[in-house]
Amino acid sequence: MRSRLLLWAALTAFLIDQISKYLVVHVMRVAEGNIEVLPPLLVFKYGENRGINFGLFQGNSDAARWVLIGISVAVCIAVAIWLWRSAPTKVMLLSGGLLIGGALGNVVDRVLYGYVLDFLNMSCCGINNPFVFNLADVFIFAGAIGLVLFDNKKAS
Repeated sequence: MRSRLLLWAALTAFLIDQISKYLVVHVMRVAEGNIEVLPPLLVFKYGENRGINFGLFQGNSDAARWVLIGISVAVCIAVAIWLWRSAPTKVMLLSGGLLIGGALGNVVDRVLYGYVLDFLNMSCCGINNPFVFNLADVFIFAGAIGLVLFDNKKAS
């Protein structure tokens, strides 16, 4: 029963990520030009991320791509095993599912394209943010924060 919530959360995050990328990149064709949704707060900008978040550890080699895929899959397996062996709360299972679904969404991009498709850009208050990201990144971040904040085994 507890693994069902983890699986559904992961599947939902994965599908939302992949559908959003398909719509914005392939249907709306953001690569042909920026799409101002709520400028400057939300602008769709095309990006190809061959590294990790915010373009760190950029690598154009096929080896770097497969190393990042391997690390992502290893993290997904480790989180699933950790949650399976512990007595996680529902929030922890949901958080773990978000992290796993987001990570696998980016893995699929790396397998299909050789890079992660990014399209979200957010700026505010006179600060021009040059970075782009995707919903998988949001799910990974939210899932990781949720696992840390709602870990029922934390020392008091």
